[in-house]
Amino acid sequence: MSQDDKGARAANIFDVARLAGVSHQTVSRVLNDLPNVRPATRARVEQAIAQLRYSPSPAARALVTRRTRTIGLVSPGVSDYGPSSIAMHFNFAARAARYNVETVSSLDDDPSAVRQVVESLLRQRVDAIVLIVVDIAVLEVVRGLDLSIPVVAVAASPRPNPLIVSIDQYRGARSAVRHLAELGHTRILHLAGPPSNPDAIERERGWRDELVARRLDVIAPPHGDWSAESGHRLGPELGVEAGDAVFVSNDHMAIGLMSSLRERGLRVPEDVSVVGFDDVPEAGYLYPPLTTVRQDFATLGELVMQKVLLAVEDPDTVTEDTPLPTKLVVRKSTREA
Repeated sequence: MSQDDKGARAANIFDVARLAGVSHQTVSRVLNDLPNVRPATRARVEQAIAQLRYSPSPAARALVTRRTRTIGLVSPGVSDYGPSSIAMHFNFAARAARYNVETVSSLDDDPSAVRQVVESLLRQRVDAIVLIVVDIAVLEVVRGLDLSIPVVAVAASPRPNPLIVSIDQYRGARSAVRHLAELGHTRILHLAGPPSNPDAIERERGWRDELVARRLDVIAPPHGDWSAESGHRLGPELGVEAGDAVFVSNDHMAIGLMSSLRERGLRVPEDVSVVGFDDVPEAGYLYPPLTTVRQDFATLGELVMQKVLLAVEDPDTVTEDTPLPTKLVVRKSTREA
């Protein structure tokens, strides 16, 4: 083989080993960030990799480590702000950890359909699976899965589980209702999210428990579908009167509700106080700007990735399920009663 042919050929692990003066097993340990490699040796190998512009093939690395550095992400087939934000920030965190993400959208919340999606990812030899759960039936399926790889679920749940990651929807809802009660409102209504959605269930539970703790009346709420259209359509069913307050399960439904209230001649916040949930980018630019509960989706994405890394690389470690806190953002859609 001519020198030109050698120059055209892509370097392999043995070329790196020869240049660094080590075995190919040592190069493999450096590539896979394994321990028991002296710093000086690691530096020589890394210099050789850079000099030869060596790039290990994913297939070869998978044979050595039995891992593909790929995570399967099962996301709901919806464009709702929360699930979309979670998926985006999880992708950022995975990329920072040098993992690939194979995303599959489950268009159906039916547990059997989700099971089929999980099985399709298993055939692709992913190292772990992350599910963004929007239906409690799916959460039960996740708890019942007995797989050879870790499954991390993103879901609000009153039952702790070391492989469930969540934002504290329950306490976020209580903080919203507490704010309204402290403004002097004694009739605090609720426009709930879908009845099978874990986040909506926890927000409704928080609203109910805060009212009960304050000995205020609990009026059964209508359930929307997260859209502004459903908030507008269900507004009249709430029976809102001047002096009331409404805790809405997400910002988009709150936007629809405020439009419905205006059409009835009720002003926000002069007549009715309204609090949403999510803090969507538009919330601060509405008229009036919306008081809401902010969720930290960026930190959630990082926390999910940390759970995945621990489950894959140190499976004997047991981690606690500590929901991330929310933050009440007070703007101008609420005022003293």
